[in-house]
Amino acid sequence: MTVFSKVKKQIEEGLPFVLYVLPNQNKLCGLFQHNDSIHNFKSESGFVFASFNDDKKYVIPLESSDFLKEEFNFDFANQTEILINYSENEKKHFEDIVQKAVNSIQNGNFEKVVLSRKIEMEKKVDLIETFSRLANRYPTAFRSLFYHPQIGCWMGATPEQLIKVENNHFETVSLAGTHQKSSFKNWTAKEIHEQQIVTDYILDNLHKEVLSLKVNEPFSVEAGSLVHLKTTISGEVYSIENSKNIIQNLHPTPAVCGFPKEKAVQFIAENEDYDRKFYAGYLGLWNEEEASCNLFVNLRCLEVEENKINIYVGCGITGDSNPEKEFLETEHKSQIMKSIL
Repeated sequence: MTVFSKVKKQIEEGLPFVLYVLPNQNKLCGLFQHNDSIHNFKSESGFVFASFNDDKKYVIPLESSDFLKEEFNFDFANQTEILINYSENEKKHFEDIVQKAVNSIQNGNFEKVVLSRKIEMEKKVDLIETFSRLANRYPTAFRSLFYHPQIGCWMGATPEQLIKVENNHFETVSLAGTHQKSSFKNWTAKEIHEQQIVTDYILDNLHKEVLSLKVNEPFSVEAGSLVHLKTTISGEVYSIENSKNIIQNLHPTPAVCGFPKEKAVQFIAENEDYDRKFYAGYLGLWNEEEASCNLFVNLRCLEVEENKINIYVGCGITGDSNPEKEFLETEHKSQIMKSIL
C-alpha cells in the first residue's frame, strides 16, 4: 500500500506523521510532515493532537506535509476477547482510589470524577500491523496512529466525538456509562445520572457560543464489545472562532474528567499516580480556511514506547459506584487494545 510504504519511510527518517480513518469509512488517510519540527497548534490547518491538561497542543500542519488517501480493505471477522490476568495489588490500589472518590462525592465535595489507570506491558509491536488490526476491528470508531519523534507515538480507536463543525453546523455528543455488550440488559439509575451530568455540562457551556441547539434523547451505542449511553447535540455556530471557544469551554468534559471540573481535576491530580499525557485529550482535523473541524476525545488508546506499551483506561465515578465493578470496567475497556496487540 502506498500509505504504508510512506509510513515506513517516515519512521526510518524520524519524521512525524499521522494515519487516520473516520468512523464508518474505509478511506485510510495519511499526513506526512516534511521535517521533524514541533508545531504548536494555534489555528493552523492540519491534524491536531492535544493533551488532557490542554497545556500541550500540537499540529501536523497541512501546508508543510504530504497528504495521501487510499481505499482500505476491511475484514470484519469477529475476534474473541480474552481477559488477561491482572495484579491483585493493582486491583486493590485502584479500588481504594475509587472508594475515596465515592466518599468525597457522598460528602458533597463534587458530583462526579473520572478515574483512570495506566496498564504497562513489556512488548515491542509492528506499528503498521497493529494499526491495521485496530482499523479493521473497530469500524465505527475514529482510528488513528500519531507519531512524532519528540512528542511520542499513540494509537487508538475512540468512540467519542468532541466537536464537528462544517458550514457553521456543529455536532457533539454526551457519552457515558459502560456495559459488556454480551451481558447488557438495562441502564441503571447510576449510569443514567452519570451520563446526564455530561449532557447538562455540555449544554451549559454551549449556549453563549451557538445560534441554536438540538438535543436528542439518550440511546445505546456499541463500541467494539462494549455498550455506551449517548446523546447527540447539534446546532448552528456563529463562526470558527466560536468553535475554538467551545473546545476551550468543553475540554475536558465530565465524560473524561468530572464535575465540577476544577474539583475533579484537583482530585485526579492528587490521587492518580501518573501523568495522563494525551490520554483523554483530543485529536483530529482542523481546517481554518474552510472553517471546519472534526475532533475526537483520545480514548481507547495506547502509547508505544521502544519496548513497552502503555494502555490507558478510565471510568466515571459517582456516589453509587461500586469499586470492584469500576475496576472490572477498566479491564473490559483495556481488552480493546490488548486484543489487537
